[in-house]
Amino acid sequence: MARVPAAATALHRVRRAPRALVRRFRARRRTHPVAPVVELVRQPRPWARALGLVTVVLFGAWLGLLIVGNVRAPVGPMDTTMTLRPSLTGGTKINVSPLGALELRSHTAPLRLDVDVDQLDPVRSQALVDHPERLSGLQDEVAQDVGDGTLDLAVRSVVAVVSGATALGLAVYRRPRRALAAGGLALTLLAASGATAFATWNPNSVLEPKFSGLLSSAPSVVGNARSIVSEFDVYQKELARLVTNVTKLYDVTSTLPAYAPDPSTIRVLHVSDIHLNPASWKIIASLVKQYKIDVIVDSGDTMDHGTAAENGFLDPASDLGAPYVWVRGNHDGRVTQSYLERMKNVHVLDDGRAVSVAGLRFAGVGDPQFTPDRTAKLGGDQSEVLAGARLASSLRDQKAAGTPVDIAVAHNPTAARQTDGDVPLVLAGHLHHQEMEILKYGTRLRIEGSTGGGGLRALEGEDPAPIETSILYLDRDTRRLQAWDEIKLGGLGLTTAEVSRHLPKENQPGAVTTPATPTPSAPTP
Repeated sequence: MARVPAAATALHRVRRAPRALVRRFRARRRTHPVAPVVELVRQPRPWARALGLVTVVLFGAWLGLLIVGNVRAPVGPMDTTMTLRPSLTGGTKINVSPLGALELRSHTAPLRLDVDVDQLDPVRSQALVDHPERLSGLQDEVAQDVGDGTLDLAVRSVVAVVSGATALGLAVYRRPRRALAAGGLALTLLAASGATAFATWNPNSVLEPKFSGLLSSAPSVVGNARSIVSEFDVYQKELARLVTNVTKLYDVTSTLPAYAPDPSTIRVLHVSDIHLNPASWKIIASLVKQYKIDVIVDSGDTMDHGTAAENGFLDPASDLGAPYVWVRGNHDGRVTQSYLERMKNVHVLDDGRAVSVAGLRFAGVGDPQFTPDRTAKLGGDQSEVLAGARLASSLRDQKAAGTPVDIAVAHNPTAARQTDGDVPLVLAGHLHHQEMEILKYGTRLRIEGSTGGGGLRALEGEDPAPIETSILYLDRDTRRLQAWDEIKLGGLGLTTAEVSRHLPKENQPGAVTTPATPTPSAPTP
């Protein structure tokens, strides 16, 4: 038998090798399954997907509101543009160009209603001028216009929010199902926001507006204290009043209307902590004239060092257009007090001494501490408590004598707190910011900010401190507080102005009140 050559045998083995390898691989797969291959691609986490979807929904909804989410609507004689805007605090903002803006705490929700007054319709406004009797029906017309505009805005906003979120979802995910999910989530969020706004709706907010812009027009826009607390059909009447006043302000044939003071209301301008700021005197004089102030009360720290060299700064106090009632602060020395006691039209309060000015009975005590004197040992809060106790004792003596005090004044709030239960209202300063508090036994404590913007100290911080003052409205018969306006002006180099109207709880519409017994007036000593 012939032998096969070695070369042919080798070639045959090479040809059979792949088949053998395949058979061996299959056998190994049956006995040893191959482990799955792990991909190195990070899978998105559920919370990341959710966060991305919420981001797309919010941004898309905002774009929708920005582009088509506004309505032009007539409100009385004015043409307005109503818009919903995302907000952390909610509320309503009425932009009255060029006067400024009114902010109302009408609701608490992540949506704010912006109302821009675009222009005054000349035909409708002339009709009001020619037929003043139509003003009596203006409240119903305004309420109807606002209701129609709000309903139209709600429908348009739903369409804008859902369309914006759906369109952006389709652009980002390129899947109709995800885009529809974005639109549905946007509709749910808008419905929840609307429900929250409805649940927290506060129609009385129109009584306590925050006005920013031209300070001179603020009294005309917010109205007077007497009418605000006596009318209980709140929303419609005050909204109509606002529209009427804005109409007057827009009337090009007349100047800004003067503030018509209510004869039965006493206006007190509360200032404090002027700290040698010469601009304060001009601001005070302007407010006295604009608001028809009856009496000015200064709760101290008019000076910085209380030296005789500073006394000339006090000269304008006697010629501000209203009587000036003053108590000593911890930066005012006895030299300062003696100088003011000799000035005409200035009434200095100390040691509980009472005085009647502009139909009100005042009593006060000077601050027992004089901070600029480094050689004297300061008594701290204990000395303030003792000074307040002396004032409280004097208040009780005045009441026993039949001449009760209407307003007590002290510089330091620690001293002022000691009068709780002995006087309806006590005024203080010292803290350089505004506060209003009802004390345990019913006395209302009003702490004024710095009417001098902190003086030279205003330059120490990054931003200049604001200039703050308040106007208190008191009933002439009962001499009780009806309302107060907080005024805040921009500090050094700034020109901003804000006026906020506030009402005591007992004067809020719907509050149950008992007739107050008028206290007898005491003769001026």
